[in-house]
Amino acid sequence: MIRFVLDTSIFVNPDVRAKFGKTPTEAMKKFLEYAENLFGKVEFYMSPGIYREIMHFVDESEVSPDVELYIIKKPPNVHDIKIPAFVVYELIEDIRRRIDKGLRVAEKAVRESVLDTDNVDKIIQKLRRNYRKALREGIVDSKEDFELILLAKELDAIIVSADVGILTWAEKMGIKWVDAAKFKEVLDELVEKVGKS
Repeated sequence: MIRFVLDTSIFVNPDVRAKFGKTPTEAMKKFLEYAENLFGKVEFYMSPGIYREIMHFVDESEVSPDVELYIIKKPPNVHDIKIPAFVVYELIEDIRRRIDKGLRVAEKAVRESVLDTDNVDKIIQKLRRNYRKALREGIVDSKEDFELILLAKELDAIIVSADVGILTWAEKMGIKWVDAAKFKEVLDELVEKVGKS
């Protein structure tokens, strides 16, 4: 049985979602057509946190009851999953690098604001953007992201996400993954194989 653990980005990220539909609801409906065709051969999972995130964007009345039938909501078993110590070491080192990078971004903004006192608001906006990029890009930065990784590890499933942080940490932990931008093509191929069997 092939198992996929789905991330919010499949349905919410406009660049990724476009292959399935113009809106999150259209994207979910199209995905559910694939899930129906693959029922019994492929399982699709979401952690409860990811499911709640997605349902903020999707009109649930348009996707019920199929969403309940084809997407299994399951929290990871956080009490029994073992994480190698090297992952914690790498996380600590990554956080230290990011804090240092964030400090440099802040120092640069202070220097700019001293030299250009007329554009302080623009400098603050730039600081926020660069600081957020320095600290959050490429890292697992939410409980929901971490649940996704743990659930995939527990189920020996394939993560589907466009989030660079999730994919980076999945790779470090030896978890299989598919870039969400290519997920529709993967589903097309699976439907074709199931049709032949």
